Amino acid sequence: MAAADADTRDCDLVASTLHASLEDPALESMNFLNEVGGRYPDAVSFASGRPTEEFFDVALIHEYIDDYCRYLQDRRGFSKEQVSQTLFQYGRTKGIVNELIARQLAADEGIEADPEAVVVTVGCQEAMFIVIRALRADERDVLLAVSPTYVGLTGAARLADMPVWPVRSGPTGVDFADLAAQARRARDAGFRPRACYVMPDFANPSGASLSIPLRHRLLELAAREHILLLEDNPYGTFHDGTQLPTLKSLDTSRQVVYLGSFAKTGFPGARVGYAVADQRVAGSDGAVALLADHLSKIKSMLTVNTSPVAQAIVGGKLLAHDCSLTRANQRETAVYCSNRRQLLAGLASRFPDTGGPDRVTWNSPSGGFFVVVTLPFPADDELLKFSARQHGVLWTPMCHFYDGVGGRHQARLACSQLTPELIETGLNRFAALVADPRSRAAAGG
Repeated sequence: MAAADADTRDCDLVASTLHASLEDPALESMNFLNEVGGRYPDAVSFASGRPTEEFFDVALIHEYIDDYCRYLQDRRGFSKEQVSQTLFQYGRTKGIVNELIARQLAADEGIEADPEAVVVTVGCQEAMFIVIRALRADERDVLLAVSPTYVGLTGAARLADMPVWPVRSGPTGVDFADLAAQARRARDAGFRPRACYVMPDFANPSGASLSIPLRHRLLELAAREHILLLEDNPYGTFHDGTQLPTLKSLDTSRQVVYLGSFAKTGFPGARVGYAVADQRVAGSDGAVALLADHLSKIKSMLTVNTSPVAQAIVGGKLLAHDCSLTRANQRETAVYCSNRRQLLAGLASRFPDTGGPDRVTWNSPSGGFFVVVTLPFPADDELLKFSARQHGVLWTPMCHFYDGVGGRHQARLACSQLTPELIETGLNRFAALVADPRSRAAAGG
C-alpha cells in the first residue's frame, strides 16, 4: 500500500466532497502567514498589519461600557432594566450603535448616512461577505477587484461562490481602461459584473491612494458601467495631515457601498465593523427597501447579531471622543506616521539607488500601515521561511495578494506594531537578507 493510501485510509471525509474554496490558495494564505509567525516568535515581524498596542488599557473597556450605559439612560431615556437587557440579550440584527456610527461618519468623513442604512457586523470581514452574498444571484455574477487585493476579500468571495476578476492597479492606483475593459469582457462572455472592490486610501497591501480627480473619475466610470463600488477604508484616518474625501462622501447616486471597521481605529478584539448600504431595492411585490435591510436578513442567518457588549465598548469610545475617530486616534496616528517615516528613511539609508540591475526600490505612501519593497529576486514563501530561519525577520510576500501571477519580486513591510528600536533591528536583518547570496537560491530565482 502506498504511503498516501496508508495516511488517508482511516479518514472520514474526502476534500473533493467539501466546498471547493477549502483548498483554494486564497484561504491558505492567512494560515500560512500565521504559521510562519508562530514558528519564529523571536523574529522581528514586518508581516503583521495589527494596530499598535502601546495605548491598550483594560480599564478603558469598563469606562467605555459605563459611558455607553449612561448614554442609553441620559440621552435615550432607557430604564436600568432596558440598559441591562440591551447589553445582555440578543440585540437588533442591524445593530445598536448605528446612530453613533452615522455621527462618526458625518464628523470624520463627511458622509451623511441614515442610521437605518448601517448594518453593524462582526468585523469588516462579515460586512464583505454579506454584501457579496447579496449581490451573487447566480453563476453569471462576478466581482471586479483592483489588484493586488486584500486576501480577505478574495476569500469571502470564494465562500460566496463569486468569481473575482482582477483589475490592474496601474501607476495611479486604478487602471481605468482595464476596469472598463474587464466589465465589457465579462458582459461579452455572458457574465454580470456586479461591483468593484476598491481601497482608495493607503490600500492593503499596496499602500496606494487615489487622487481626488481619480475618485471622481472612478465614480463616473462605475455609473457608466452600472456597477457598484465596494469602498473599504480601514486606514484613511492615519495620514500625514492631508485627508482626502471618501468615495462615499462624493457619491451622489448611491453608487458606493461603504465598508468600515473599528479594528484599526478602535481595537480588533471587539470585532465590530459595518456596512453602509443605502441603495434602494425594488421588490418583486413592488415594495422598496434599503439594501441594508436585505443584508440584515443574511446576517440574521449567519451571526444573528453582533455582540451588544462589543458594540457598547465601541459606542463608549465614540461618545468619549464626541464621535470622532480622528480625535480618538491622534496618538496612534502620530505613532504610525513616525514609524512609516522611519521605515522609509531606513530603507533609503540601507539601499542607496545605484541604478543597477540589483537595485532595491519601494513606494512612499503618505499614510497607512504598509510599504511595498521590490527586490531583484523572487520574494516568495520559500524566501520568507529562509528569512525567518536565517535572518530573524518576517514580511509578507506580495504574491499572496494577486489572484494569479503578480507581485513575484515584492514584499510588503508593515510598521504599525513595531517600536522604533525594532524597526531598526528589523531593517538591519532585512538588509542582511537582501545581501545574502543564498537568498536567490532560497527563493528559487
